[in-house]
Amino acid sequence: MAKWTPTHEAPEPLEGPVVATITGGTILWFALFVVQLPFYGWFADRDLLWWLWTCAAGGGLGLIGIWYVRGRDAALKRHAAEQAALAEGTEQAGPPRQTDGGA
Repeated sequence: MAKWTPTHEAPEPLEGPVVATITGGTILWFALFVVQLPFYGWFADRDLLWWLWTCAAGGGLGLIGIWYVRGRDAALKRHAAEQAALAEGTEQAGPPRQTDGGA
């Protein structure tokens, strides 16, 4: 069987509201944790406390995720601004002038 190699370039990754998505998921995990807290005894009696702590862990990891994606988003915006400024600077300068070397 021959090794399959792609003959086209990979598409650009899709960008969306990443910060809002991670924030919404984190809020959902914390809400599930808070909703389950009054039933702590019920979960403990049935050896299902992992449900409660899974929601707490999801919320905690979501906080790390929010920190990460906010930094990533800021870096992407900073890079785009630098590229725009660089492109604008080269357009204003125009093509480099050629000199005849003093002859």
